[in-house]
Amino acid sequence: MSDALLARPLIPVASEGDASATCRAAFPRIAAAGGRPLVVHVVEKAGGAPDKASVEQREAVAEAAFAAARDCAAEYDLEVETDVIYGTDVGEAIIEAANAVDASAVVFQPRGGSWWLDLLTGDVRETLVTKADRPVVVLPDAEDAAATGAGAEDADANANAEDDQ
Repeated sequence: MSDALLARPLIPVASEGDASATCRAAFPRIAAAGGRPLVVHVVEKAGGAPDKASVEQREAVAEAAFAAARDCAAEYDLEVETDVIYGTDVGEAIIEAANAVDASAVVFQPRGGSWWLDLLTGDVRETLVTKADRPVVVLPDAEDAAATGAGAEDADANANAEDDQ
């Protein structure tokens, strides 16, 4: 994977568990590239309808996610920035945040879910990979990588082999 791709990645996280899993997948690669990640959490606004939870509750979820990201960053001696962003469309809010900070890429690890859930939530993954104006790096799920025997080292070796072609 190119060092420039991970120089200033924006990493969206939804929860403490998601932040832990995503950062464990992303931070070794970002540290090796000498990058400086920005971890964001989107507080989804209902756009005129009542919100599902208070802003304070959602900001508390964001802070727990950021604490997990900071803990992981310390393991890799990374300086990490965090930011709470707000929007009615999560995917669009992530893209706008990436543009605002001139992120080198949007880096995320998909969370499991059914196609029905994707349909109901507007499929953030689909928005990111089809509408982003910068590279989108989708990291393999740790369980999937373990099941196939592809760890971070294998993924980096495959990326380097692709770069050489």
